[in-house]
Amino acid sequence: MANLSAKTERLFVANRGEIALRVIKAAHELGIETVLGVSKADTDSPAAREAGQTVVLGPSASRDSYLNQNLVVHAAVATGCTALHPGYGFLSERPGLAELCAQEGVVFIGPTAESIRAVGDKLSAKRLAEAAGVPMTKGSDKVADKDEALRIAEAIGYPVITKASAGGGGRGMIVAHNPEELADAFDRAAATAREAFGDDTLYIETYVERARHLEVQVVGDGSGGVIHFAERDCSVQRRYQKMIEEAPAAILPDDVRTRLRAAAVSLLSSISYRNAGTVEFLYDVDRQQFFFMEVNARIQVEHPVSEQITRVDLIKMQIEVALGRRPLPQQETIEPRGHAIEARILAEDPSRNFLPSPGRITRWIPPTGPGVRVDSAVMEGSVVPPFYDSMIAKLIVSADTRDEAIDRLIKALSKFQVQGVATNIPLLTAIVSHDDFRNNRISTRWLETTLLPSFKA
Repeated sequence: MANLSAKTERLFVANRGEIALRVIKAAHELGIETVLGVSKADTDSPAAREAGQTVVLGPSASRDSYLNQNLVVHAAVATGCTALHPGYGFLSERPGLAELCAQEGVVFIGPTAESIRAVGDKLSAKRLAEAAGVPMTKGSDKVADKDEALRIAEAIGYPVITKASAGGGGRGMIVAHNPEELADAFDRAAATAREAFGDDTLYIETYVERARHLEVQVVGDGSGGVIHFAERDCSVQRRYQKMIEEAPAAILPDDVRTRLRAAAVSLLSSISYRNAGTVEFLYDVDRQQFFFMEVNARIQVEHPVSEQITRVDLIKMQIEVALGRRPLPQQETIEPRGHAIEARILAEDPSRNFLPSPGRITRWIPPTGPGVRVDSAVMEGSVVPPFYDSMIAKLIVSADTRDEAIDRLIKALSKFQVQGVATNIPLLTAIVSHDDFRNNRISTRWLETTLLPSFKA
């Protein structure tokens, strides 16, 4: 697409790995110069080679480089950047980063600091969702102590799940089926939340036993206009971490699908949300009901499956909406077609309880072919450092039907050659080859309760 602005834009990319490379390429296609902030561990990464300019933020440890928002914004300003894209993870949901950008006149490619605060705290997001008429599970506001948690659980009924108000990534989430389990879970969840987030505020909710994890991709213009890009099913999880994502959600009746999408749009319209975000829901398969879970105020790892079925480049849209290059398209122009599935390729060793497997990649031959996409920022000779998340690639397949997409994914996984580091490809193959996955008989607990006990790498 041609550059629609007379002004030369320069974008600072405040991330690493495949999302940094993805943002850089999207910016270049839009005629925008790029600067990449890197740690010392990533100075020779594919993303660094692709960027127009690189700036070393600091040592390899995230806290001294990618997580230091003052360093990041200073580097953006010092290199003459007019905008900053935070990717996902790291600083992407830190309102302080958005505020620093605003103070320095740098356009933040994401929501406003106010929106990030409003939806970043899970209790605040719950109140907003309830006000917007989004269905909710039974639960509490913040729980003062263990005794209050026990009283609330008795009132709403077991099983319940503890959640950290400031949380994410499954930390602080523990299921309890009776008072004894809850008493123990409360202390452990509070300790985990305190260590991970510096905030031990907990709340509890009714736990849905046979739940699917669904989420709706949206983009807002900051003036109340919000459109969706269909929903994703992210129910294959290990320890609350997603492993397989697909779009659309094949389990949903059409009327439920319509209401799910509308609920996400309604919630984020109510706060005049700007840029990309995701509204996450639990879906009770038995009752065919969905319930609000949380909002992620950023682009997500699994956004490519939404791109594949809508044929929209969401990263380009993020940039163009933030820079005022074009308005949001009309909802009726977004027509999902076909089916897409994403598998996260991790440098982990399934035979050693999924321990990270850092090291040098000595062989790297990703699959190719019709309907096969690989988003990665490694190549043969790349070193997978021990300092960061273990994801090294995302394998995305698309086809006319879900069955065809599954077949294509199985074939693509079989052709994915990686040596030098262990990967989770054998586990991913076992998942998508299983009859339960093919027949949509899974839940968020399926992997841990059904497949993993008998899985051998």
